[in-house]
Parts: sequence; C-alpha cells; structure tokens
Amino acid sequence: MNTIKIATMSSRTALGAVLGVMLVAALPAHAQLFKDEEHYKRTGQLEAQRIADQKRTDQIEARVDARAEQQGKVLIELTQQIEALKGEIAKLRGQIEVLSNDIENAQKRQKDFYTDLDVRLRKVEPPPPPTPGQPPKPPTPEEQKVYEAGLNLVKISNFKGAIDAFGAFLRTHPNSQLAPSAQYWIGNSQFALRDYKAAIAAQQRVIELWPDDAKAPDALLNISSAHTEMKDVKSARATIDELIKRYPQSDATKTGAERIKRLR
Repeated sequence: MNTIKIATMSSRTALGAVLGVMLVAALPAHAQLFKDEEHYKRTGQLEAQRIADQKRTDQIEARVDARAEQQGKVLIELTQQIEALKGEIAKLRGQIEVLSNDIENAQKRQKDFYTDLDVRLRKVEPPPPPTPGQPPKPPTPEEQKVYEAGLNLVKISNFKGAIDAFGAFLRTHPNSQLAPSAQYWIGNSQFALRDYKAAIAAQQRVIELWPDDAKAPDALLNISSAHTEMKDVKSARATIDELIKRYPQSDATKTGAERIKRLR
C-alpha cells in the first residue's frame, strides 16, 4: 500500500517536473511571438507611412510638372510676343526714318522756295505809290532791321516766331512801306503751318489793304494754294481766274496759268 502511494507521489512529482520544464520552455517562444507581432505591426505602420509619403511625393511632383508645363507655355508665349514686338519696333523705326527724311527734304525745299521767292520779289517789287503831294519814304533802319529779323525766322522754318515778329512789326509800323510784305509773310507762315483758313484770311488782308502792292498777286496765288490743300478745287480755280484778270503781267499769274491747267 505504501509502495503504491509512494509510486503515485513519484509520478505526480515527475509530471510536475515535466510540466515545469515545458512551461519554462514555452516562455521564450511566447516572448519571441510577441516580438514578431510587434515587429510586424511596426513594419505595417512604416509601410503605410511610406505609401502615404510616396503618394504625397507623387502629388507634389505632379503639381511641379503641371506648373513647369504651364510656365513653359507662358515662357513660349512671352518669347513670341517679344519677337513680335521686336518686329513692330523695327518696322516703326523704318517708318520713322522714312518720315524724318521726308520732313527734312520738305523743310529744305520749303526753305529754298521761300528764299528764292523773296529774292525774286525783291528784284521785281516796286515801291508802293506815293501819297499825293508827298514823296515816298524808304524804310527806316529800325523798320528794316525788325523786318529782316522776321524774314530770317521764315528762312529757318520758325514760322510761329515769324508770325509773332511780323505781327509786332505791323502793330509798331502800320504805315511802313514794308507792311504789305510783313502781312504777306504772315500768311505764308500760316500756310506752312497748315493753318489754311488763317493763311487765306491773312493774304486777303494784303489784297484789301494794298491791292496795288507787288505782294498782292503772290497773295492771291497763296490763297489758291490754300484752297487746293483744303481740297476746294472750285475756289482754287476761281482765285487763279481772279489773279489772271487783276494782275495779267505778274510772275504769279504765269505760275497760276500753269497751275490752273492741272486743276481743270
């Protein structure tokens, strides 16, 4: 009996020992399994973070590429606009050069015309008829100086200055023998400034106040030129007809007779 009891106790002791050994052996395995789960979990988190980072990176790259493409298009458009503007600038420069050359030539021709005309008129211009009972008086040195100053302004194409100078001359010396010429050059200067209505009015004053002066035929010719520039061909022809009728022997009439052939 005791023997059986002792055997039973021995078996229990042995079983406990075996279970203890198994428990001890299982502990490291369980710990390793826990570590593997943590590692797997951490790996999953890192992978998810990597995927999210990659997605954000792809989005940023897409935006950068889109912006770069847009900027590239804008740059191409700006380059094309710059080239177009360069072409326009070159074209305008060419036009400006042509216009500048035309203006320079026109001013030179105009200056030569006024110089030649003044010289011609000085040669053929007789003094105005004297007042009955009084001999004609030549211009004083002061009158001649002021008149020449205005004429020099015409020769350098300072037409506005010439108008002012001759206007001052007429206010100071209204009865001077040079008054008709001063009034004539006012009209011519206004014509040069393309103020054709003012030019016509100024030259009509020459005809009204000094109809027998040598400047009167040229004043009529200038009026005809102003009408022509204003595209009033009818008035231009009528003025030349009046010129031919009133001053048939003047040089202005010869010029007018040639001009009227082109106005018919």
